[in-house]
Amino acid sequence: MAIKWKHDPAHSEIQFKVKHLMITTVTGYFKKYGMEVETETEDFNTAKKIEFTADIDSLDTNNEQRDTHLKSGDFFDAENHKQLKFVGSKYETSGDSVKLHGVLTIRETNKPITLNVEYGGTVVDPYGQTKAGFTVTGKISRKEYGLLWNAVTEAGQVVVSDDIKIHCEIQLIKQ
Repeated sequence: MAIKWKHDPAHSEIQFKVKHLMITTVTGYFKKYGMEVETETEDFNTAKKIEFTADIDSLDTNNEQRDTHLKSGDFFDAENHKQLKFVGSKYETSGDSVKLHGVLTIRETNKPITLNVEYGGTVVDPYGQTKAGFTVTGKISRKEYGLLWNAVTEAGQVVVSDDIKIHCEIQLIKQ
């Protein structure tokens, strides 16, 4: 019988980081997202379903003007593409290294991606809930997903980097 897991929104966060003018890093978050995982046992190597979605309209970089631009057709096009989605295909452990392979969909563009996973462990909290923790990191090219807008300063500096770093802190609750 499959074990179902859902994310704990109070103890999880989904963020991305991008270089601005190649001198500082801007961090953004998705405030509304969902995650479902199914395993055969409490060992995540037996994962048979790993699905994640994030609502584009929930994107937050702590700057309303920038958020509006990121949600526009120049980037995510939230009006026509309500969510981004990741579907995992393989949770692979090799020694201390864990890789999560899957397909990331942004603006209806599907690309294979491999994410690095740090498994924090599984514990029972004071309320009797079984929880598992993970740090997930990776990097994508935004241009491969159709997020093409860019500008160059008078000095020739790129305004927004192509590379987007992904950093997620995920806590799952056994259902």
